[in-house]
Amino acid sequence: MPDQLTPAVVLAFPARPQDRLRHALRNLETALAEQSAAVAGLRAELGALSGAVARLESSMTCYAGALDQAAATAAGADQAARALEATAGGMLRTVQG
Repeated sequence: MPDQLTPAVVLAFPARPQDRLRHALRNLETALAEQSAAVAGLRAELGALSGAVARLESSMTCYAGALDQAAATAAGADQAARALEATAGGMLRTVQG
């Protein structure tokens, strides 16, 4: 089977400078509209990101508060345990002595 050649497609190129300029301006307007839509999308995503970061900050603040409270509770338990240990040690010395 012989190779079939596809006929070439000749693209029309505006001959007059005004036509070329009009064509270029239409393409520029299309590109600007696409860019505007992309920037609007970016702004929307940045807004969503800002909200997510704010929620994360709030969550981390609550978490830090809970850790501080847990640390204070642990410190109180440590002091109570040491006091009981000292009392038990004193009682043992009294019984042994």
